[in-house]
Amino acid sequence: MGGSIVLFGPPGAGKGTQAGRIVDLTGKPQVSTGDMLRAAVKADTKMGAEAKVYMDAGLLVPDSVIIGLIEERLTQSDAINGVLFDGFPRTIPQAESLAKIAVVESVISIEVPDDAIVERIVGRRMDPETGDIYHITFNPAPSEIESRLIQRKDDTEETVRARLEAYHSQTAPLAAWYSERGLLLSIDGNQPIDSVGDAVEGAVRATMSN
Repeated sequence: MGGSIVLFGPPGAGKGTQAGRIVDLTGKPQVSTGDMLRAAVKADTKMGAEAKVYMDAGLLVPDSVIIGLIEERLTQSDAINGVLFDGFPRTIPQAESLAKIAVVESVISIEVPDDAIVERIVGRRMDPETGDIYHITFNPAPSEIESRLIQRKDDTEETVRARLEAYHSQTAPLAAWYSERGLLLSIDGNQPIDSVGDAVEGAVRATMSN
């Protein structure tokens, strides 16, 4: 069975864009815990039913249930050569549990400084009529629709900095953990999207050729 890839990085680092490229390159399905939880609940699997109890009560789904869902997901035919984990693991205990049920062949870390993340997210504006996303600096909207653009409630500097703080305290230590195991591939995410994509592609191809 092939190994899985973990995609790692702070909120706003551009993981979603790069995940698509990795899926296209490797054929590994993208697995996010949110999508997996929703699918398991909808399919009413044993683990899905267990997760639903926590979700209905407004509680965090415990790691043991998430790991059970991942184990279930890895038995599906499209996961025979591994998957792309997006947004998981988030903590070292989760990574230790994951190592017991899946072979992680590489961890791609997209690194972007906090100030650049804040600029990216706080500058985002959405057109409520079309759902299109613009940016006041990097991708300004046409002047005729500018007046109707809105900023999402959680795109404020205060909220973004709080999310980054949580990321640095809980998730960032994973970089050192995976680095010690020789699995971490760091990518400079503070450059144009195409350049980041080329770097990610290079990292994935290097992993595939090993």
